[in-house]
Amino acid sequence: MAEQLNIPKGTRDFTPEQVLKREYIFSTLKAIFIKYGFVPIETPSMEQLSTLMGKYGEEGDKLLFKILNSGDFLSEVSDNDLQQKNIPSLAAKICEKGLRYDLTVPFARYVVMHRNEISFPFKRYQIQPVWRADRPQKGRYREFYQCDVDSIGSPSLMNEIELLLIINDAFNALNLKVKVLLNNRKILLGLAERCQMHENFFAFSAIIDKLDKIGLEKVLVELQQIGMSQTNLNDLNDFLSSTMSIKNPLQKLEITAKFIKGEVAEKGIAEMRYILDNIGRLNLAIETEFDFLLARGLNYYTGTILEVKSTEAAMGSICGGGRYDNLTGIFGMPDVSGVGMSFGADRIYDVIEQLQRFPSHLSQSIKLFIANFIPELEIEVLQLAIKLRQNNIPLELFPDSSVKLKKQLNLAHQKQIPWVLIPGDEEIKQGKFTLKNMLRGEQFVITFDEILNYIHTYEN
Repeated sequence: MAEQLNIPKGTRDFTPEQVLKREYIFSTLKAIFIKYGFVPIETPSMEQLSTLMGKYGEEGDKLLFKILNSGDFLSEVSDNDLQQKNIPSLAAKICEKGLRYDLTVPFARYVVMHRNEISFPFKRYQIQPVWRADRPQKGRYREFYQCDVDSIGSPSLMNEIELLLIINDAFNALNLKVKVLLNNRKILLGLAERCQMHENFFAFSAIIDKLDKIGLEKVLVELQQIGMSQTNLNDLNDFLSSTMSIKNPLQKLEITAKFIKGEVAEKGIAEMRYILDNIGRLNLAIETEFDFLLARGLNYYTGTILEVKSTEAAMGSICGGGRYDNLTGIFGMPDVSGVGMSFGADRIYDVIEQLQRFPSHLSQSIKLFIANFIPELEIEVLQLAIKLRQNNIPLELFPDSSVKLKKQLNLAHQKQIPWVLIPGDEEIKQGKFTLKNMLRGEQFVITFDEILNYIHTYEN
């Protein structure tokens, strides 16, 4: 019995058509990143586990793909270690490297290692795959691409404004309608302090962030389970009930400012007010909403946080990010503020596919098929193909002249190649060729120069 072939769950093969669509997303985003002054870098697929661990929270650490050490990786493991089956402890001894979980932590490591080679503020974009040992489901994969832009070395909130401009341009170029949710980690900290949950902040914010998924009643139950008092639960319930229906971002912000407390929270309110005031003057096409419950799961955020969601398709966040004030400090370079965001290319792909918004020409990267059906003319036909390629015509030359013309035409039709050139003996002698439009069934007898004109300008 033949071996049944498969690939790991959460990974995918991509057909030529799918790759062209993905490259359309990448090239669209890349052009916008460059327009805003970002430069490209790349980092290794794997990092030292010491670089990755502890940066994403307890749940994030569990989702890291760890790589076994080379050679005899059990040489330093005792029988007692194996018998205890303490997986975290065991993994620390047999794995020194892991696949990157995101592009932000590797970027922070890159900045620290290359600090003498870059000028601050440093604006980079990065388009590479990441890996997470997550449970595969709709819109969630174990291997997927992130398209990141980050600016590091400047605390100015103008950087956040620029990120919103990039979001506006990017989704306008991709023909998608989206909504941007905005919050500030300092506001969340103030909310936690108001509810006397500041010592359990990450658990508190993670539960709060689930409001739109599980509803207010279940959120309050989970908060009670982690120790929130009934008085604070009642106050939070009243506050959430009174603000959930408010749409005006600035109005919602002012009501929030009256409920939360603390100097840190006041700074967060001031930062959010600055952003909302200014984006209101820019006439952006995107919808923006202040969401004081937005938490973002990663521990390294310290200021503005954002998420982008499609308003046309059922999908989770398709872009997200925020401000991180001291991520490089973990690697020995303190007091360097950065802000950035990641476009989830795979989720964006799924949304565009669901809405059938990919441009129709993407599957037609090969413009011309040259039939080759006369053995004596193979070299002449090859020379013709060379001249056409020199004139920037992407084409496929059929290699086997023993195959009948009809079969070659059927192949061109199956591949959806719009034009077929049929060079016969007399045609080559006279310098005229039969050019067939496979989409319309029309054909013409034309010169070489006319071939170029038809393919470059004639509408398929």
